[in-house]
Amino acid sequence: MRYTPIIGTLGYVLSPDGARVLLIHRNARPDDAHLGKYNGLGGKMQADEDVVSCMRREIREEAGIECESLRLRGTISWPGFGPKGEDWLGFVFLIDRFTGTPLERNAEGELSWVPVKDILSLNLWDGDRHFLPLVFDADPRAFHGVMPYAGGRALSWSFTRI
Repeated sequence: MRYTPIIGTLGYVLSPDGARVLLIHRNARPDDAHLGKYNGLGGKMQADEDVVSCMRREIREEAGIECESLRLRGTISWPGFGPKGEDWLGFVFLIDRFTGTPLERNAEGELSWVPVKDILSLNLWDGDRHFLPLVFDADPRAFHGVMPYAGGRALSWSFTRI
């Protein structure tokens, strides 16, 4: 089977003290496939940009801030994740230094600072509960995972760290 995923970025912006993360509560558009969920920031990569440029652009567009320091924490292949079963390949970043003041909201919903320790208690995609601990842990190695989806639900999760 041919694999032609949509390539995207997903970023988690840390507060200066590292205790909180900036998330979007997707509550602005009733037709949003993510409606009601909390997510990191990010989106589709454009043909003329690399993944770091994409992440910087998405953070600028969605939060109104500029990334000064970001680290690739991992990659995830999400076959079947899209609303029409599209495959996604995501590059997951931790942004640990930025300039500017984050927006309070954007076209997708409200932005809020959430304690990192509380992130798993939020309304997330079920699959996020598998990889989010890897984004915020102290292991310096990147993770590379695959999480097939069907019907809006994660079917399995496996990853490798290098």
